[in-house]
Amino acid sequence: MEIQEGYAFFECLGPVNHENLESVRRIANEVQGILESNEIQKLISEAHVFHASSHDIQSAILPEMLQLGFTSEKTGLFSEYKVSGIRPDYFLDMPGGGILFEVERGKTIANNMDLLDLWKTHICREAKHLFLLVPKIRVTEKGSKQKIFLSVVNRIETFFQPDQPPIDVDSVHIFGY
Repeated sequence: MEIQEGYAFFECLGPVNHENLESVRRIANEVQGILESNEIQKLISEAHVFHASSHDIQSAILPEMLQLGFTSEKTGLFSEYKVSGIRPDYFLDMPGGGILFEVERGKTIANNMDLLDLWKTHICREAKHLFLLVPKIRVTEKGSKQKIFLSVVNRIETFFQPDQPPIDVDSVHIFGY
């Protein structure tokens, strides 16, 4: 586990494909660089307003994610399940297990979207990694501030403790905006 300002990641404590894990770390660094660019920060800041959706945030980063090789709204990843219509915001196929990339905004904690995204990664046969983009802070209409990023980090961390049964996810990278 490592936590920095606006970025945290957790890795499986058991056996993993280390070559794949190194590639995922490299891609996570590229995503972090993209998210730290002034242009993307400006676009996300303009989109991160009351009543905005996660699609508004997605549109701010879509061209860059496509350039990294991610597919937007990839279908067919869950075709063998009764919930076959599930699709990630972005997917990157990789040898040894791909990456589901989910973008959240208002419902991250209230509707457990972070945990749903982890579940989707756990059951997806083509993915072993989750990239999760969440707000650092979300201001409610009443003016209170919710620390979304830290809440998500604390919730996801519980799955990567040595005393917990393993999940079928090799790493989770949480990016805050």
